[in-house]
Amino acid sequence: MRQASGFGLLVLLLISLSGFSLFAQSGADPIGEITAALRARDFSTALQLLQPALQHSPNNAQLWTLQALAYSGKGQRKDALAAFRSALRLSPDYLPALEGSAQLEYDSGNAAAVPLLQHVLRLRPNDPTTHAMLAVIAFKKGDCASAVQHFAQSGSLVDSQPGALQEYGVCLMEVKQSDKAITIFQRILANHPDDPRARRSLATAQLSAGQPQDAITTLQPLLESGSPDVSGMQLAAAAYEANKDTPSAVKVLHEAIVKDPHNITLYVDFANIAMTHQSFQTGIDMIDAGLNLEPKAAELYLARGVLYVQLADYEKAGADFEKAEQLDPHQALSAAAQSMVAEERNQDDPDRALATVRSKLAKKPEDAFLWYLQAAILAQKAPNPGSAEFHQTMLSGNKAVGLQPSLSAAHNVLAKLYLQAGQIAPAIKECRLVLRDNPEDQTALYHLVLALRKTNDKAEIPELLKRLAKARQDATKEEVEHNRYKLVTEPGPQSN
Repeated sequence: MRQASGFGLLVLLLISLSGFSLFAQSGADPIGEITAALRARDFSTALQLLQPALQHSPNNAQLWTLQALAYSGKGQRKDALAAFRSALRLSPDYLPALEGSAQLEYDSGNAAAVPLLQHVLRLRPNDPTTHAMLAVIAFKKGDCASAVQHFAQSGSLVDSQPGALQEYGVCLMEVKQSDKAITIFQRILANHPDDPRARRSLATAQLSAGQPQDAITTLQPLLESGSPDVSGMQLAAAAYEANKDTPSAVKVLHEAIVKDPHNITLYVDFANIAMTHQSFQTGIDMIDAGLNLEPKAAELYLARGVLYVQLADYEKAGADFEKAEQLDPHQALSAAAQSMVAEERNQDDPDRALATVRSKLAKKPEDAFLWYLQAAILAQKAPNPGSAEFHQTMLSGNKAVGLQPSLSAAHNVLAKLYLQAGQIAPAIKECRLVLRDNPEDQTALYHLVLALRKTNDKAEIPELLKRLAKARQDATKEEVEHNRYKLVTEPGPQSN
């Protein structure tokens, strides 16, 4: 990418400016003197020379651009942007001003860089630098579809930027183009053979593409090193298991657990292997070992509960699921709802979040999802049944489902509230409304089990626990894939 700050951008744009002489020819050569001062990094002299030149020719876009470069050289970004804008008002298609202002906005992480870069592309559709910059911006916005398109059009330029190349590979993984991602990560590893992150990224792509043996080969140098990292060992275990070499998978996982005994995901991975091979008690024993070290790990109780279901020990399974929710109340929300609530919660500040939601409700009082958010945020504060806050939470949830009866997340909040208030019949009703539309909803299944355990009608509980265990297994698989994806999104090797 262009180096906007410092002398690199100055030299680049001075070269560009040499082809754009917008100053009337005369005996004097102010452009030459100004550019000479800029090349010498004498920015104060350049600004002094520019003052009379601009007074003489205030409509000269080239002079305004030179002034912007001088300000940029002095670190006066705001003044530089103002000068670039003056140039563009006079000549909207003036490339040096477009490129310079785009670079300054890009380096500051401002969204204003995007329309400027898009303008450059209209003038130079195949400009690799502009495509590369737009690709990085798209990556940061999470728009991998656009990022992949722009990275592809940046040509070999991205090869000199390991960070951007890593982002290209990450986005290829995100859009399910693992084969192309493998090629990208191979290029990174070739340039950085001793970087464990590069090996993990390539192995993750290979595993995602259904090439577990290649992933094992890629990870072998890490495994054979004196002190292999746990992330690499965990990935190798997954590759061995995918390659139908379960003994090696178990061996590597054991070694990883010894190395990092407080790493909860390692125990969950072991439980998943035990589940696959119907070694349910072995999995439970390993989870027990993890709980001895991490007794407040909700994920471990969930994993053990799933294993107990397979042994038809429904009492212990139900107890583990209940303990998991006590330890992590977020288990009561769907993954999508959790992320949305987290966004509204303003970094775990529920009071501030409530203020935000209420201000939105004042403008959109018929928005069902906003009523749900208010109910969910209030519920996270665990109001006591009978309190004014509990009543408000219940009203918010009922308002949400009244406006949008299909809003499952709101029904789940109501079910939890009814359970807390000891109102079992309405809790069961809310759960069944959710399960009618989504039979595998973990939250509704769990709450229905809790509700039925408080009645004389317990015959349905074993089947519900089986469905809950299956839903949890499926969710765990997705979480494993997500955790592997996080390995790829780690910062890549940096250029010198």
